[in-house]
Amino acid sequence: MHSMKIAHELNLQLNSTLKELPLWSVYVEVTRTVNDLTILFKEEPLLPGIIITRDEKYIGMISRQRFFEHMSRPYSLSLFASRPTEHLVNFLQPEVCILPEATLIVEANQIALQRKPQLVYEPILIESKSGNYQLLDFHQLLVAHSQIHVLTLDQLQQVKAESKSTKAGFQHLKQNYTRLLQNEKMAALGQLVAGIAHEINNPVSFIAGNLVYAINYSQDLLDVINLYQKYYPEPVAEIQTAIAEIELDFLSADFLQLLNSMKVGTNRIQEIVLALRNFSRFDESERKKVNIHAGIDSTLLMLQSRLKNHQTGQIITVIKEYGDLPLVECYPGLINQVFMNIIANAIDALFESFNFSGKTCNLPESSPKYPLIRIQTELINDKLVVIRIADNGAGIPKNIQKQLFDPFFTTKPVGKGTGLGLSISYQIVVEKHGGQLHYKSTVGEGTEFIITIPIEING
Repeated sequence: MHSMKIAHELNLQLNSTLKELPLWSVYVEVTRTVNDLTILFKEEPLLPGIIITRDEKYIGMISRQRFFEHMSRPYSLSLFASRPTEHLVNFLQPEVCILPEATLIVEANQIALQRKPQLVYEPILIESKSGNYQLLDFHQLLVAHSQIHVLTLDQLQQVKAESKSTKAGFQHLKQNYTRLLQNEKMAALGQLVAGIAHEINNPVSFIAGNLVYAINYSQDLLDVINLYQKYYPEPVAEIQTAIAEIELDFLSADFLQLLNSMKVGTNRIQEIVLALRNFSRFDESERKKVNIHAGIDSTLLMLQSRLKNHQTGQIITVIKEYGDLPLVECYPGLINQVFMNIIANAIDALFESFNFSGKTCNLPESSPKYPLIRIQTELINDKLVVIRIADNGAGIPKNIQKQLFDPFFTTKPVGKGTGLGLSISYQIVVEKHGGQLHYKSTVGEGTEFIITIPIEING
């Protein structure tokens, strides 16, 4: 039994609880076979999991993701398919997040995002006052939280309109809200990136490991074929026909090259996974000494696809002029977020300034005719690190420069930006690291952001 409604169709409020969301009530006794679980999951494509009971009393839960992930492994189907579900539960010993139905949606979202990366997408078990259990799809929780987030923004806008006489108090409210949003965004982003990296890394590691054996086995088989050709140079007509049809000489030369190219591809994917992990730094909530250049490179890798116009093939050129920097004490995840916000804004500015459909741009004749981002780093007095990120876009109009770091201020169209990127970046650099963030911008020439942070954080 379940509700066919989805979260964005519900009339949620700021204090809405989990019991107001669509929940699933699908129970299976431990004595039923694992095949019965397979049938239920196939009949209900949206079913997030199944509650396992013994004598109608809850003993555990198996999610769709964990079930099919395990059953797709070699020999799992033959081992468990016809056995009672109890064997599979005892083998998997799944961790389950259980929350009371009276839990606020906002609170539940924070709890769910704090789970381990491999568990972040698992469904949540909701316990009623009477002791019954139902399942909540994690994606439904995210949709509900987004709706409440929109309601919060609406109320903030109402407060802004009605409280002109208390502008200072409203500014304080917005600053507190941006801090809250920043923490939540970083938690969600870190969990998401770490989860994606984990999910990609497992199958790629499996493929990469087996490719080594595949290359060796293939070479052994080709060696055996060569021995046959050496000692039996005149095979029967049927074998000669088969050799001609498959073009054995070409196949022998190309097959190992094909496998080696696959190995190069898997190595590249593993490098991307490592960059994802370096970028998220979700597990590094405390400050530590890191390589600033590695953080910039990871950020550029995350934005690689945005540097190219896929319609015209034109690419934004990135020039890196790195100085000789020591390891810098900082909060790595937050510093990477600053790099992401500033570089992403530079990309947006360049796409607005240059006409990528032709060879012209909306800039003066003296400006370069190709989009450019320049990143420079240097060490000053062995105490301060300076990172400069510059673009040759149209620049920032003087009438809006004073508002650039204000929360919720944005020049982008509705739905394209929240106006929090530079505000959050300013708080991260100034308040969290005791540094400075300022910019230089000339209309028609471009914009440069200068980040200055100490080698070691005081306090």
